Amino acid sequence: AWRYYVSRGGSQLELDRWEEAEADLKKAVELGPEQAVALNYLGYSWAERGLNLDEAFTLIEKAVSLAPNSGAIIDSLGWAHYQLGDYDEAVRHLEKAASLEPDDATITDHLGDVYWRLGRPVEARYQWRRALELDPPDKLKRALENKLEQGLDDGAA
Repeated sequence: AWRYYVSRGGSQLELDRWEEAEADLKKAVELGPEQAVALNYLGYSWAERGLNLDEAFTLIEKAVSLAPNSGAIIDSLGWAHYQLGDYDEAVRHLEKAASLEPDDATITDHLGDVYWRLGRPVEARYQWRRALELDPPDKLKRALENKLEQGLDDGAA
């Protein structure tokens, strides 16, 4: 049953219905407290929004312990550190995630972002160009094109 709630929560996120998505993802974790996918999806969703970061870390770290070779889950851990401004810790996880999932545009984009924040603009732009080559969804494609033109401003994450 937890899979149903993860799927429905993901659909709600795509429809930009955060409250419904969060409720479904919480239910998925309640029903599947040892399911790395459910833990990661809720934890990442919170981290992406800068919400409940302590709890997000707890969920994501548990997901990593359950699926230590999942690039997507390790990306979530790196992205949560990024959201806190802990770029040195973030880059360690994001580089590992990118090595596990080299064809994932989102992970590649995240790696570019952390390189930018670490003052490594050449590497950042390389990763953003690479992410564009991976046929990202339109919203990510537009964001990548903007980053290639302007980089990241102080408030962009």
